[in-house]
Amino acid sequence: MKPPHLSCRTFAVQCATLVTAASLALGMAACSPAHSSDASAGGSSSEAADPRVGLKPGLYDAGSAIHGLELVSSSKKPDVLHPNDPGGLTYANSDLAFGGNYVYQGNFSGLQIWDISNPAAPKLTDVYPCFTEQGDVSVYGKLLFVSAESRGSRLDCGAQQIKDSVSKERMIGIRIFDISNPQHPKQVADVQTCRGSHTHTLVPDPKDPNVVYVYVSGLASVRSSSELPGCKSGELTTDPNNAEFRIEVIRVPLAHPEQARIVSSPRIFNDLVAVQSHGVAYADTANGAMVKSARRMLGRLGMDSTATAADSDRAARLLAAMEKSRDDSARSAAYADSLQQMGLRARRRPSRGAPQGPSQCHDITVYPALGLAAGACSQYGLLLNIKDPLHPVRLQAVADTNFTFWHSATFSNDGSKLLFTDEWGGGTAPKCRTTDPKDWGADAIFSLTDDKLTHKGYFKIPAAQTPQENCVAHNGNLVPVPGRDIMVQGWYQGGISVFDFTDPAHPKEIAYFDRGPIDSTQMLIGGYWNGYYYNGYIYGSEIARGLDVFKLTPTADLTQNEIDAAALVHFDVLNPQSQPKLVWPAAFPVARAYLDQLVRDNGLPKDRTTAIANALDDAEKASGAARNSALEKLATELDNDAKTASDTARVKALADVVKGLESVKS
Repeated sequence: MKPPHLSCRTFAVQCATLVTAASLALGMAACSPAHSSDASAGGSSSEAADPRVGLKPGLYDAGSAIHGLELVSSSKKPDVLHPNDPGGLTYANSDLAFGGNYVYQGNFSGLQIWDISNPAAPKLTDVYPCFTEQGDVSVYGKLLFVSAESRGSRLDCGAQQIKDSVSKERMIGIRIFDISNPQHPKQVADVQTCRGSHTHTLVPDPKDPNVVYVYVSGLASVRSSSELPGCKSGELTTDPNNAEFRIEVIRVPLAHPEQARIVSSPRIFNDLVAVQSHGVAYADTANGAMVKSARRMLGRLGMDSTATAADSDRAARLLAAMEKSRDDSARSAAYADSLQQMGLRARRRPSRGAPQGPSQCHDITVYPALGLAAGACSQYGLLLNIKDPLHPVRLQAVADTNFTFWHSATFSNDGSKLLFTDEWGGGTAPKCRTTDPKDWGADAIFSLTDDKLTHKGYFKIPAAQTPQENCVAHNGNLVPVPGRDIMVQGWYQGGISVFDFTDPAHPKEIAYFDRGPIDSTQMLIGGYWNGYYYNGYIYGSEIARGLDVFKLTPTADLTQNEIDAAALVHFDVLNPQSQPKLVWPAAFPVARAYLDQLVRDNGLPKDRTTAIANALDDAEKASGAARNSALEKLATELDNDAKTASDTARVKALADVVKGLESVKS
């Protein structure tokens, strides 16, 4: 398996870079100072009573803990994707996209399509082998888009890969499939890019419904211009035409995807400088943790599984030393040469002297209804204006010394908050241990007012994980409960977490599912790439195991009325990084959801909430003119309640739903 460039974030020990004085002129939002790496200074603790602690290890027989969720189904990966051979990334499941009754599941070696007409028993309708690495997926109309980044990825999706340094058979960029028949996808186009596509995001043309744009984020090193003309590395200050420090925008005519092409390369990173991050975690300072982390990458460099222990140990030490000395070009080159002499595919990043700012985003989340996007771009979180999708404009760049790798982003539905994730350790390392600070590898939550971000708080799962479990904040989306900001999120082997960030300074976990480690003696990569809510269910792409489906269950923190109201929000297509506006119909479950929140938070006196509940029950039982009369009376009373309520906004929201119910035929 041909690896992408191994950046410092791949390893348990992170590189700390320096902030230059120029950063003071950027208007960066300052966040909390980085914690000390000493376990006593902010270590993430876990209550002994938490049922997630001490779970039995295993691949398909692991112990589990669950709260506020029901596991509806678990479906194994098909045999062609090696479901009984966990640990590496070659056959790892990745992200999800949804279209109708189908879920499209990416994999480093192909694509799976599941029929979820019955979420309790998903049916695998097709497996499309295609070595691509990561395989980020999105759906638009009858088209499926798949990211390709590996140097071994072929135009024909062949399994033989590509070993030549320059080849016209190589495909890194965006693959486009026709999914008119979801059971038999057909590849119809490829768009090559200089750095491939680690992730991508779809942006509809605001003026032409027949066109969609693709924002491409590629993390691979720049390919040779002999392979793709116009590709070249370089520093932005000396070569403004280099293929770094930019994203690509692809225009796709929906009726003719074969005409898809790159139409702009916005340089949204101009003037961003290197940002200081925290140092080494306490748990990574002992017992050669950097070498251990490097050892897990040897298979990706071509180390044969039959290699002797001595050769494996030597290669791991060389790789760790190469990464540690990455800013010393001569020393780094010597280590790389030694690895190459052992037959391993090691490449070093050319030294550029002083540390630089980001040259690419990991992921971009767009919110077309607001004309905004959030770029999670290595050292920064970016707020972008995308009202002109071809020319996104950076509004603000925020930095945080507690973050090592800005990974993904999610807006609150009303656009008043923005959450960024930090993929500390690259997703292949244990970063939720008892000694890991709570603010490292977490979510950072910002308020968003007048296109300005202000840091408010952090969220990290409260239950510590073992050193044998890769764990860090990863992908998620909103759970459409009206009146609240609730998100579901995958934490790799930290499981699925559902949390409320309505109060951004005090986020609270309200539901979870977790399994024990795959193996109790070694860290094998697995767990949830994501947790996504779609049409009443939560879907989790399990890296090593397959596809899991959950549904919410009522607790003190989430009522059945709130769950029922969320289920009323339906989408024909969902790409979580193309964030849709959530809109609720005028319905009794929505009204009762607001009422439950008023009861929970004491937003109205108890006698009033009881009276409102009775009035809603009576109105629902009535019909025609009697119902409308009851609803009109209740709406008038709620308008009066809002004048004295401690939670005026929620009472007004309830009143609006009741008024909307008046126009609904009974």
